[in-house]
Amino acid sequence: MLEVDFDSTIISYEEILDGFWKNHNALRNHFYKGRQYISLLLYHDQTQKDIAENKKKEWEHILGGEIQTEITSYTTFYMAEDYHQKYYLKRFKKAVQTLNTIFSHHDDFVDSTLVARLNGFTRGYGTLHEIKEEIGHWILTPENKEELTILLSQIRW
Repeated sequence: MLEVDFDSTIISYEEILDGFWKNHNALRNHFYKGRQYISLLLYHDQTQKDIAENKKKEWEHILGGEIQTEITSYTTFYMAEDYHQKYYLKRFKKAVQTLNTIFSHHDDFVDSTLVARLNGFTRGYGTLHEIKEEIGHWILTPENKEELTILLSQIRW
């Protein structure tokens, strides 16, 4: 499960939903694997529920089928088991060892934007060059930006 905190002045809830349904197979029924693999969308209020249901109908038309995503009210968010945290990146043990030199706690590793980007990178989303460029826009001191850029150069995949 993924929880998204967003600034609606930068990206709308509708745009997030478009990305959600565009980037996974919401027509596929995952119940055969159990509830832990279902497509699930949690809303916080009636407005989000209405928008989600309308977007679901729109995407059913686009995709030409019935979306299997369950839409239900948010109650509690549970972090995934540690085994699932940054799963793809963890296959690169030397990279993780290098990254751990800057994190004093495992929770900091899991919550890190850099680690999230590298986890995506290991699945073919983006390039190291793009990550380095993005670091330049993060709200960090110039020294911290330089430290992260050097760290990226030290990682051996």
